[in-house]
Amino acid sequence: YLNAQRVKKYIIELKWAIIFMISALLWMIFEKFMGWHDLLIDKHMTYTNFFAIIAVSVYVFALIDKRKNFYQGKITWKQAFISGVIVTLFIIPLNPIAQYLTYYFITPEYFTNIISHSVKTGKMTLIEAENYFNLQNYMLQGLIGGTLMGFATSAVVSFFIKKQ
Repeated sequence: YLNAQRVKKYIIELKWAIIFMISALLWMIFEKFMGWHDLLIDKHMTYTNFFAIIAVSVYVFALIDKRKNFYQGKITWKQAFISGVIVTLFIIPLNPIAQYLTYYFITPEYFTNIISHSVKTGKMTLIEAENYFNLQNYMLQGLIGGTLMGFATSAVVSFFIKKQ
């Protein structure tokens, strides 16, 4: 059961998980606006990686927030890492929601465009592209990749923000 004390303990992580997902959705809007989902789709695989700067920044701010407002300015690597893992665990159930919003509302033509581009450039057959570029596969990749990257980011960021 959830009591008020338990919820309060993780409110900072929940706040930053929500900020992370809003950032991801805004990044998708930015990508669409930049043409990386249609006219410049050949640039997408490269430019989408710049979101990592935002993702890492969110974790940095989240763990600094936890250090400052929960641990009174001091935090061990372990405390910071656990906090980062909790942020990740809050992001996990939000990720499929963000994926759904992205590919049904922000950029519904993305999968059609990337499949067409992959086939046209000879990188994949039509069947391979359709099996790879679809919402179900992207949700699965987001859950697995997001979890692994969240844990790794938490470990590295925790090293830099620890303060005794």
